[in-house]
Amino acid sequence: MSSSAVARCSLGALALVLALLPVWALGQPAAGKIGYVDLKRLLDNAPQMLESRAKLQQEFAGRDTAMKADEAKLAGLQQKYDRDASIMAKPDAEALKRQIDTLDRANKRTRETLRADLNTRATAERDRIWQQINDTVVEYARAQGFDLIVPSPVVYASTRIDITDAVLEKLRLGKPAGSKP
Repeated sequence: MSSSAVARCSLGALALVLALLPVWALGQPAAGKIGYVDLKRLLDNAPQMLESRAKLQQEFAGRDTAMKADEAKLAGLQQKYDRDASIMAKPDAEALKRQIDTLDRANKRTRETLRADLNTRATAERDRIWQQINDTVVEYARAQGFDLIVPSPVVYASTRIDITDAVLEKLRLGKPAGSKP
């Protein structure tokens, strides 16, 4: 084959590819619809989470008040010991010091127990609500025809693809599964 024949063949192949390019492009699926959701904002602002925090605060308010009263009692005893220990009889001062130490240990145990109980309950509530939030994001994405939802943190997401506000609104409305936003 001569070089001019090869050149014509190559030119013909290029022309064929260029002619078929629009047909090939039409056959390709359209670019997927992508959205972004700020999970921290959802967890901080979802009405279910705000309600849960208020419920936990109310649930632990009595124990917190009792803890503060015990701490105030301890502070009062410590103040009395610091002020009067030098003028008290030695056995009375030692008894007061033992009472202070005992109350201090009891307060520390109570504080640790209260903190552990609160953390356990808060984690359980967060996990329960997280599942609701996740389900709501998926429902919204499907209803709006999204192909991919990218969660935070990301380096950059345009406000054009940020669906966080729409998901928060859906959570506020408390729409049941399968409903349109």
